Amino acid sequence: MEDSFRTISKEGEGYYTEKRSKFLAFAHHVESVDDVKQLLAHYRKKYFDARHVCYAYMLGAERTEFRANDDGEPSSTAGKPILGQINSNELTEVLVVVVRYYGGVNLGTGGLIVAYREAAADAIRNSEITDKIVEERVDFEFPYVMMDKVMKVVKDLQPRVLSQTYDNTCLISLSIRKSAAEQLKMRLDKLSFE
Repeated sequence: MEDSFRTISKEGEGYYTEKRSKFLAFAHHVESVDDVKQLLAHYRKKYFDARHVCYAYMLGAERTEFRANDDGEPSSTAGKPILGQINSNELTEVLVVVVRYYGGVNLGTGGLIVAYREAAADAIRNSEITDKIVEERVDFEFPYVMMDKVMKVVKDLQPRVLSQTYDNTCLISLSIRKSAAEQLKMRLDKLSFE
């Protein structure tokens, strides 16, 4: 089971020019559609005088939530090539925005596809790509007398301890790599029967 994914940890910028048209590209780490909307609003405001602000994004470890937008360019000449670069780098939780300043000469559909693809590729190349692990949260409630046994399991499997409360009834919240979550749950549940 796949429990890691590639994303960018440090944003990158790219640039491409063709027949006096300028393409400024920006790659960002995003975790939600709200993050995407905020960044798009920022770029539309900052580059208010640009002809087009095209983009594509991919969200989720499973890479199932995505969108590509041509922002007035001919269909599939901007958003799709940008999304293609995200896919060819196997990235997720990423937004790539390409701002176009029109240079007075039409590039044609082939020229636009190349320009948006190259600008996006440059921004991704100038980003810092990193692998992230998908974690699952495990909460476990137990009587205080089981403390040593629970802590042994925690020591063996090494999940991150998110929080813990100790009283007559104790509660521990752990975070562990998704592929190891079932083993952690089984070992903790087994303690109740020992």
